[in-house]
Amino acid sequence: MHPCSRSLLCLALTATLLIPAEARAGWKAGAARVNITPGYPVRLSGYGSRTTEFEGVKADIWAKALAIAWNDEPPAIIITVDNCGVPASLRDLVLDGLSKQKVTTQRFAICSTHTHCAPMLNGMLANMFGVDLPKDQQQRVDRYTKETRDNLIKVARDAIAAMQPSTLSMAHGEVGFAKNRRLPSPGGLTNAENPAGPVDHDLPVLKITDSKGVVRAIFTSYACHCTTMGWNFIHPDWAGMAQANLEKAFPQAVALTAIGCGADQNPYPRKEESLVIQHGQTLSDEVTKVVNGSSRELKGPLKCGVRPISLAFDTLPPKEHWEELATKGKTIHEKHLGSLFLTMIARKEPIPTELPYLVQAWRFSDDLAMVFLNGEVVVDYSLRLKREFDKDRMWVNSYSNNVPAYIPSERVLQEGGYEGGGAMIYYARPNKFAPGLEDKIIGAVHELVPDTFKPN
Repeated sequence: MHPCSRSLLCLALTATLLIPAEARAGWKAGAARVNITPGYPVRLSGYGSRTTEFEGVKADIWAKALAIAWNDEPPAIIITVDNCGVPASLRDLVLDGLSKQKVTTQRFAICSTHTHCAPMLNGMLANMFGVDLPKDQQQRVDRYTKETRDNLIKVARDAIAAMQPSTLSMAHGEVGFAKNRRLPSPGGLTNAENPAGPVDHDLPVLKITDSKGVVRAIFTSYACHCTTMGWNFIHPDWAGMAQANLEKAFPQAVALTAIGCGADQNPYPRKEESLVIQHGQTLSDEVTKVVNGSSRELKGPLKCGVRPISLAFDTLPPKEHWEELATKGKTIHEKHLGSLFLTMIARKEPIPTELPYLVQAWRFSDDLAMVFLNGEVVVDYSLRLKREFDKDRMWVNSYSNNVPAYIPSERVLQEGGYEGGGAMIYYARPNKFAPGLEDKIIGAVHELVPDTFKPN
């Protein structure tokens, strides 16, 4: 090498080393999607009143993946799935399939859109139908569960392969079609619009752009059930409609939608096909406005953590309770639940006294804390976390990593009703939760999210 060339190379290397590490670092991101609409009949999840496999496809359902990494860190993956819920057992299988990509449990989140018009998955809502499925129907559920595992691994790998230098930024919008559905009445709580009930209309939006400023991915979440429609057709509900609209508005982007703490929130009005289109359009219009408006850039690094905890059930009933339920239960669901626990007792299997629960949090420097909570979490949780932390930097997702039950707040647990304990029968749980679960979950979030995120 010529002496002058050697000197220039040394000067260039020296100049690079003198640049602070933070200045040389940056985000890489990639996104992908895969169609998960089955081409064969299968039972749908979400409503126990259905007695047949689905009647047709109204709109396709999808799994989307977003891969992000700061500098040379391993990738962190968010997957959104148009499904009622992805159980922890399936998440574990997908995570195993991503071991070569160095994806760890701390850096891996699966968010279900909770549409009630998507296929059943093994391990989810074990007593939804009140009967064991016929053998041929169960085989098709088995098949779809395996295909979903394969599709989720594929879409995550595709997102990692698509990673390129990117800018991450976020801003907030607001939409109002979610309404509290716990209406007090003389006969108790009913599932109907409660204008006085708590809501969370916040619409956080994460925007990923490439080095040329082109929008490559959009991730958002909203605290509302995907229960506009209850028919026996494949459909992604308002979340899927919003994603489709956004991908038309930003043709080089993958749009991902998760659900916030919307367990006690329904879309209103509802029950008409035109309304699911309307709600999807309302949300996508607001997201488009946010994406095209001003936003704040997120810095790295990305810190990811999990806290496994357990939530205790209330005092378990004796064997006689299950015997009576199995023979004299008022519904097929009560009778089937009694039989399920009697079978466990006969096999000398312990009836669980608590529920394993995973709290996850990602921190984008001190710019944003993104929390992922298991289960169907009621709105009190996001409202409380946004009081105890800076609401502009706190993003709360539920229906994440596992959907094992409704997760009531202490208020909802004391009030009772469907979200307070009535829904436990469909999840095949032995009782409602014992008091104390709210502080335990919120406490785990505080362990993962430092005081720098508290309100100024």
